[in-house]
Amino acid sequence: MAQVQAERADLANDGSLTEIQMRIGATVERARAAQKRLEVMGQAAMDNAVTAVGWAIMEPDRNRRLAQCAVRDTGLGNVDDKIIKNHRKTLGLLRDLQDVRSHGVVARYPEAGIIEIARPVGVVAAVTPSTNPAATPANKMINALKCGNAIIVAPSPKGVSTSRLLVEFVHEQFDRCGLPRDLVQTLDAPISKVLTSELMQQVDLVVATGSQSNVRMAYTSGTPAFGVGAGNVAAIVDESADPDDAAVNIRQSKTFDNATSCSSENSVVILDAVYDAMLRALQAQGGILLDAQEKQRLAQAMWPEGRLSPEVTGKDAASILRVAGLEALLSRQGPSCSMLLVEETGFGSEKPFSGEKLSPVLTVYRARDLEHAIAIVEGIYAFMGAGHSVSLHTRHAGQALTLGERLPVARVIVNQAHCYATGGNFDNGLPFSLSMGCGTWGGNNFSDNMNYRHYMNITRIAERITPNEPTLDAIFDDYWKRYGA
Repeated sequence: MAQVQAERADLANDGSLTEIQMRIGATVERARAAQKRLEVMGQAAMDNAVTAVGWAIMEPDRNRRLAQCAVRDTGLGNVDDKIIKNHRKTLGLLRDLQDVRSHGVVARYPEAGIIEIARPVGVVAAVTPSTNPAATPANKMINALKCGNAIIVAPSPKGVSTSRLLVEFVHEQFDRCGLPRDLVQTLDAPISKVLTSELMQQVDLVVATGSQSNVRMAYTSGTPAFGVGAGNVAAIVDESADPDDAAVNIRQSKTFDNATSCSSENSVVILDAVYDAMLRALQAQGGILLDAQEKQRLAQAMWPEGRLSPEVTGKDAASILRVAGLEALLSRQGPSCSMLLVEETGFGSEKPFSGEKLSPVLTVYRARDLEHAIAIVEGIYAFMGAGHSVSLHTRHAGQALTLGERLPVARVIVNQAHCYATGGNFDNGLPFSLSMGCGTWGGNNFSDNMNYRHYMNITRIAERITPNEPTLDAIFDDYWKRYGA
């Protein structure tokens, strides 16, 4: 934030800041005018806008073009998985919102004399990451429009071209529906922290997904904001788990889109009783287990200057081995190489493999029992990832409750491919979302999957009801009996 303030000061000195403020101001004013039109058009128009955005990204040819643009310009992930993500995450969100009231009276509670009316928040700034430059903006557009808002996307510098293409597709659909184009806009290149900061200050709500620096900037913008915490998911495999089933789920999740999702496992904590069997199962799924020397060479390639290298971020396992000069290891798995496994015993800044890697590199921990596994995950999350979620592979029905009561997480994902499940899936009940709140553990003010309810205001009408005033005895009787009056 200090850097942004310094840049603003420099721009103010040469007059450039005023130009930026006017440029953002004009964009926001167009959005406000469009939002006022949508608000009076009512629920049907809001639902049309939602469906228009959905078809803009899901139509197969457009979906492929967006995925190709994203991989080409960001260098992250792979086209086929981005196509799946664009389709499934959008389809699931559309399912969640179908027939949902988000305008006018949305709830009545006669016994309490309360009527709830949904109201728009106004103009939303959507800060979006380079890892999902189409799926995340579309998700935020749909939620914002569902509640009668306008939205302006602030993409990452690498995601500008994809964001611009998505908005072009959305505008084409809006033209068919008779909706104002300015309901959805995007900042254009060159994207800068100052430009994004100025947008945050001029809108009514900020929803920030991506780097923690952007989230902190959103929280300090002076505008109401929702931001997400850091990802660094750990999975626990207990002694009752089916190793083969767990390995399939972990491999699917860890390799999807080259592990660019914040919900991809970064560590797996395996109980001693099933450790060897689980390692064999992971290797059967294409995992290559590195020895100590190979692990050191990989670390040097991944963190050459103490920071995660873009040479490995969002790349497949074989490419990472080549960057590290370890391509000879491909002879172990050949074309089936899916992920790299490194054994670890500690966590923290001196143990970089304990953090988020945004690549198909999976850190493996060995635990004596469940208590030890919980302690390991607590240590990992004390370093990075608190509040997000934990994965559990088990046949014991009560283990998930233990984790939910003990670990600093907002979600416990049981026997599923974690990156599919955390943001909602067709076989679990979580809302479809690409923005996961991490609660106060992760420095966030919410712990839900971000959904349409975060994009609305509620006006409550309170009518007089029969008085319901308790006596002092009803409140204090038990307390007085135990402790005295």
